[in-house]
Amino acid sequence: MQTRRPWLRRASVTAVSAAALVAMATPADATTAAPASSTTAAAPSAAADVDYGTWQKDCQAVMDQALPYLKQRIAATKPGEKQAIVFDIDNTTLETDFGFSYPQPANKPVLEAARYAQERGVALFFVTARPDIIAAFTHYNLKQTGYQVSGLYVRNFIDLFKNVADYKTAQRVDIERKGYTIIANIGNSTTDLSGGHAERTFKLPDYDGQLS
Repeated sequence: MQTRRPWLRRASVTAVSAAALVAMATPADATTAAPASSTTAAAPSAAADVDYGTWQKDCQAVMDQALPYLKQRIAATKPGEKQAIVFDIDNTTLETDFGFSYPQPANKPVLEAARYAQERGVALFFVTARPDIIAAFTHYNLKQTGYQVSGLYVRNFIDLFKNVADYKTAQRVDIERKGYTIIANIGNSTTDLSGGHAERTFKLPDYDGQLS
């Protein structure tokens, strides 16, 4: 059984940052706010140390609700509509807090839904609180694990002083301005999902903030 080791993520990011060249993600553009309905994981209470198997089961439970919605919504694409899904990265698309490796493995339940969408022409955008110094490494990691990256949003120096929820909302606005309809927003923190600008939101477990 694999257990969460919080220090591993910090070591991973530090090691990657030391080796990285500064790489800025190309900002996208964006449009209208859509009322968001939310699906949330049923997380175990008082999980002092989350084990990998429990986390995967709880992620799968959320994506078992997300995937049927995505299938229905994608099938109902309107003429000329450009659909997009917005994802968080740490402990959403990648297994950040479970083991120390690079590239970090994909979170399998999320990757399954992402692959279904991208194979049907849906654009995948990734909005993260990671700093821009590791943008190139993050982009490579996502591609290596099977995600087609239509856009990667990372924080520059000025963004580091902004409220994370406000920063992430602004990136979704940019995506809408580029003409996309955000049919789903998937993350494991309330800061990933608050602020609207997505038709549906799906929250993966963070066990009261124990997972980043």
